Amino acid sequence: MSDSDVVRLRPRRIRVVCWSVAVALVLVASVSATAMTGSTGNGFGTFQRGDQVAMVGLGLLGALGVLLLTRPRVEADTRGIRVRNVIGSYELPWEVVRGVRFDRGAPWASLELHDDDLVPMVALQAADRELAVAGVRALRRLHQDRLTALAGG
Repeated sequence: MSDSDVVRLRPRRIRVVCWSVAVALVLVASVSATAMTGSTGNGFGTFQRGDQVAMVGLGLLGALGVLLLTRPRVEADTRGIRVRNVIGSYELPWEVVRGVRFDRGAPWASLELHDDDLVPMVALQAADRELAVAGVRALRRLHQDRLTALAGG
């Protein structure tokens, strides 16, 4: 199996947006933490170093939560397809796949299985336009090549 027989896909736009938002969250939390000095404003206490650390920690946790959205990817070869979404992963042989779908108006592509299940592929997002279309075409080509090989062999 050569590298040309392997298709690796990741969303592009959502990764850019998520990384930008994650950096902004950490920056805002850090600036807020440095502003947390002196009295709390209601006269019941003062901000401590722990409050500042907690604020930065909240920013980091928020950033990590946003970066979970960059997790999706698809990898396929002549044997099968591996789909990793935000939550959940699937490893399927091409034999169980009926087709690769990207319905009009759908936010992402999906795999239609022979048991009528649909497996979403969040890595192939409509927001990525031509990149997503090229990815779907490559997956369809691999799927068709595998079905042809099975029918002929």
